[in-house]
Amino acid sequence: MPLNAWLAVAVTLLCLVALATTSIGTDLVMVGAITVLMLLRVITPEQAFAGFANDSVLSIAALFVVAAGLRETGAMGYVVRRIFGQPRSVAAAQLRMMLPVACMGAFMNNTPLVATLLPSVNDWARRHGISVSKLMIPLSYAAIFGGTCTLIGTSTNLVVNGLLTSQAHMHGMGLFELAWIGVPCALVGITYVLITSRWLLPARVPVMAQLQDAREYTVEMLVEAHSPLENLTIKEAGLRQLPGLFLVEIERTGKILPAIGPEERLQGGDRLVFAGITSSVVDLQRIKGLEPATDQIFKLDSPRVTRTLIEAVIAPSCPLIGKTIRDGKFRSLYSAVVVAVARGGQRIHKKIGDIELKPGDTLLLETDPEFPKRHENSRDFLLLRPVEGSVFPRHGRSWLAWAILLAMVLAKGLNILPLAPAAFVAAGLMILLRCCTATSARKSLDIPVLITIAASFGLGQALETSGAAAVIAHYILALTQQQPLWLLVAVYGITMLLTEIVTHSAAAVIVFPIAFATTQALGLHFMPFAIAITMAASASFATPIGYATNLMVYGPGGYRFSDYLRFGAPLNLLMWLVAVLIIPHIWPLT
Repeated sequence: MPLNAWLAVAVTLLCLVALATTSIGTDLVMVGAITVLMLLRVITPEQAFAGFANDSVLSIAALFVVAAGLRETGAMGYVVRRIFGQPRSVAAAQLRMMLPVACMGAFMNNTPLVATLLPSVNDWARRHGISVSKLMIPLSYAAIFGGTCTLIGTSTNLVVNGLLTSQAHMHGMGLFELAWIGVPCALVGITYVLITSRWLLPARVPVMAQLQDAREYTVEMLVEAHSPLENLTIKEAGLRQLPGLFLVEIERTGKILPAIGPEERLQGGDRLVFAGITSSVVDLQRIKGLEPATDQIFKLDSPRVTRTLIEAVIAPSCPLIGKTIRDGKFRSLYSAVVVAVARGGQRIHKKIGDIELKPGDTLLLETDPEFPKRHENSRDFLLLRPVEGSVFPRHGRSWLAWAILLAMVLAKGLNILPLAPAAFVAAGLMILLRCCTATSARKSLDIPVLITIAASFGLGQALETSGAAAVIAHYILALTQQQPLWLLVAVYGITMLLTEIVTHSAAAVIVFPIAFATTQALGLHFMPFAIAITMAASASFATPIGYATNLMVYGPGGYRFSDYLRFGAPLNLLMWLVAVLIIPHIWPLT
């Protein structure tokens, strides 16, 4: 084996060790690896950085912006409320959640999909008395299942597709070509979760749930006339089981309804008085059909979708101490509106405008994002803190977001446009049609993920051009005794193991040139092996570090590392079996 091949193998192994045993960011490890390979002249700078101009990597970046548009329009919240519904058991909840998430995962990159749904699923679980840990791993797995069904479902599919065209010089995969293997695997996976989760998936308590916000706010909301909530019962509107929130009373045409039953029907103009914690008040502000009861909200200069919620604690030196919020002209003085008030954990039985401010009161303010900077040195407030995730959804544009996503899928599926142009047009339309702002579009880009994927192309190029892949392929041939089916088993198994140790994209890029060299030596069709690599790298269940979505639900679900191993390892083996049985029948090996 030539010196460059040894160097490529050594750097790859060091990269694997660093990813598996250290907490260094994957993007830093991969960039460091291609930098070392450049310095050793194993690859040229053009080869090292070719991944940053790869169509698949650019497509992934655009898909993050598309997902931001769906998130900011509240399109995902509608899915949770209308499609997830009201389950009567844990298994029913898992099924109601996993089927639509898998369907959405087929057409959205699953990392932003899970990021978008995670808080909604968390609240949905608490609202229906279901342990969050029973739904978080299934949420991640459902997105992964869906991602294996189409070319755009996950970044791994796009990475392998990019390798097919750039390194193997073959035609790329069709938009729905993976569905032949992805759909059966998804159905098997969902069935596995429904049957085994009761025994293999324990009920955990997330750490953050143990540190729950003890402040209890009083907040008033109005039911908009002719809104989707009008004529619905309290239960049907989803206002009965809001986590951490209690509907105290309804004021209707001057009358107070204090003991509200779940079958009470809402009417336009109803004033609803709630008491609850910060996160629940934020959720309340995002429900379509409810608006803050104070008309002061709509006297602010900026559009509501550009505002955010800020928590502010009143200082003893505040000039409004002893005055009511209305008499003190809070909005005029601070360009902010008081949405809710908390006082020593006790409920305040007054309308917001009639509450007399006292030192230490915590106010929930609706204002522009620059409010904390303007008042950080003010003696009027002791503490100013932006409330995370309190951007108001652009409900009126949710249909536009769905239409843009559908148009992108059709443009690619009907071969009107290649994926990269279709994704960029969709991302541009999301911004131009104000489904999301340019700022949120920039923030939606997961730069470390994009750098990792782009840099991994350079590592795969080093294994191929140095001759290391060909040598490793020779040894694999010896182990599999040149049997095509056993070679398919080996390629899937090696990719699966690497995926659990390193990232899914890195595993695909490392195995791809080795598998290609092996099939070339045997004169086999390479497509079935490319499909096996795609599936094995996409279907990662046994560790939280193997796939980004698994890591995202780790904390919110309160999981331990062993939970993934116990629940996910058998699923990995099941997927391996299903894939090896199906792939040769769809894509002939010889």
